[in-house]
Amino acid sequence: MNKTELINQIAEKANLTKKDSEKALNAFIETVTEELKAGNNVQLVGFGSFQVKQRAARDGRNPQTGKVIQISATNVPSFKAGKTLKKAVN
Repeated sequence: MNKTELINQIAEKANLTKKDSEKALNAFIETVTEELKAGNNVQLVGFGSFQVKQRAARDGRNPQTGKVIQISATNVPSFKAGKTLKKAVN
């Protein structure tokens, strides 16, 4: 499912216009992004939680030359599914 299909499903299930559904989805994405940038977690009980995890620096290898390179530490967004979502998928 892509973003357009998701917007269509939201519009249908919530009885909203596609324009309003798109605004709501964009607002959700923007809010989650801002909170993660600020270092906060976003928890949706039963669905899951969005958080930022730190990936440590490590050695890597250039696949073309085989030379060892240093990969720097970085922050990565992460999603952990909640209990209800896990049960629904199984």
